[in-house]
Amino acid sequence: MAKRTNGQQYVVCVSNKGYRASLVVRRIYRAKPDAEAAKHSLIRVVDESGEDYLYPEKMFVAIDLPREAGRAFRAAS
Repeated sequence: MAKRTNGQQYVVCVSNKGYRASLVVRRIYRAKPDAEAAKHSLIRVVDESGEDYLYPEKMFVAIDLPREAGRAFRAAS
């Protein structure tokens, strides 16, 4: 589901229903590859806690980041 930018995957949250404390709508998150989760329409996302958790794929849209933005995200994490 998530697209890769220099080996990293980024998604934007389009819904936080049921996860308001963990996710912010319109915020960009880093996604981690998880083939088993994808089989169940789930995506592993590093959320507001800084930990990665599984969420329904339909809550996110994969995005491509410009190279400079990708560098900034990697530097910040």
